[in-house]
Amino acid sequence: MSVPGSKRTKMVAGFAVVVAFLSIFIISSQRHSSAEGKGSDYESIELFTDVMAIIKKSYVEEVDTKKLVYGAINGMLSSLDPHSSFMPPDTYKEMKIDTKGAFGGLGIEISIKDGVLTVISPIEDTPAFKAGIKSGDMILKIDDKFTKDLNINDAVKRMRGVKGTKVILTIMREGFEKPTEFPLVRDVIQVKSVRSNLMDGGYGYVRIAQFQEKTDDDLSKALLSMKEENKGELKGLVLDMRNDPGGLLDQAVRVADHFVPEGQMIVYTEGREKDSKMQFTAKKGGKEPNFPIVVLINGGSASASEIVAGALQDHKRAIILGTQSFGKGSVQTIIPLSDDSGLRLTTARYYTPKGRSIQAKGITPDIVVEAVELPKTTAKKDSMHLREKDLENHFETEDKSGSGDTKKELKKTDKKDDKTEKVSNKLEDALKNDYQVLRALDLLKGWDLIKTMGIDK
Repeated sequence: MSVPGSKRTKMVAGFAVVVAFLSIFIISSQRHSSAEGKGSDYESIELFTDVMAIIKKSYVEEVDTKKLVYGAINGMLSSLDPHSSFMPPDTYKEMKIDTKGAFGGLGIEISIKDGVLTVISPIEDTPAFKAGIKSGDMILKIDDKFTKDLNINDAVKRMRGVKGTKVILTIMREGFEKPTEFPLVRDVIQVKSVRSNLMDGGYGYVRIAQFQEKTDDDLSKALLSMKEENKGELKGLVLDMRNDPGGLLDQAVRVADHFVPEGQMIVYTEGREKDSKMQFTAKKGGKEPNFPIVVLINGGSASASEIVAGALQDHKRAIILGTQSFGKGSVQTIIPLSDDSGLRLTTARYYTPKGRSIQAKGITPDIVVEAVELPKTTAKKDSMHLREKDLENHFETEDKSGSGDTKKELKKTDKKDDKTEKVSNKLEDALKNDYQVLRALDLLKGWDLIKTMGIDK
């Protein structure tokens, strides 16, 4: 079906801006196409303007041209991959705020997986995290709206809102017999990128929740603070990137740069455009000592966190512990458009230093350790076993070491332990029952013991 000649000419002229906009994409992506290919592209543009003209003329209600154009662009991008999307001006503005670490909503990183809106990771200390939303959860409904036909931007917009307002997510999870409703209250999300704690024995713990503009600076401060607290050095480091959905590529490179030797590859990207082919190598200076590192990952570790884990694994600079990561190995370029909207377009795939693509595969841990919920008493005392000292009328061992009264020595030790307990902060308390962190710490201690005994020589 087509519009009569004179009317059609007017309509086409009226949509010259639309045609010009679409032509930019076609010309840039078809630079080396044959004449026949270009002809096919122009026929497609003509088809598009025909449909636009018919809608403007015959649709049951008057339609805003910009709304149609935005819808067409959304359709184009959603047909490519789950991560390419169009951002209207308000969404584009919010995206720029997100990278600074503050925004309003629930605190969930989402993606489209097998056509279903899926949680990549809940962000720590947010309404979603506190409500028990988990990586891999399938969001079937947002309030009364089914998510089947929603794109990423629409889903995000529905979950964002004013602090204190309520939203209900209907979740399906492996192990659920039927979908379950999770009522949540929106809040202003303040994402703290880096948290740290000096653990027992002089081993450092750093948690990176998301890669933001200041992640590298915050990491440097955290490492310096722990080293000063431990009188100048760390014996080892647990780098926790579980449930870290990623973020800024340059920050991932800078974080890895602390630990990768000068001149060594950190990550490289491959794409069709010349600008999409990049290599990132470790720079001179600012390196941490060659202390042992254990990196923690899981199914919620994606994108930038996988870049760091992959680089440290390939260079044998760290042992990766946990479970298989998410597998987002593509690079999205943010392209601002003339009306203050923006385009998030997948322009490249990234590869680890050894040429491994992470896309849809993820990082495989060197040591697989599932998350296990420990009883709260485990970290405080070994209540499952009876020992000699627990028996009635047990006698003390005579001290023959020449160090003085045994009971006095024991009292000194107890006082030292009490002091250690007092300086523990909230993060340290949370780590006491974290099975994967405890296993990582055991690994670091074992590593140090082996070196001390000279077994590794």
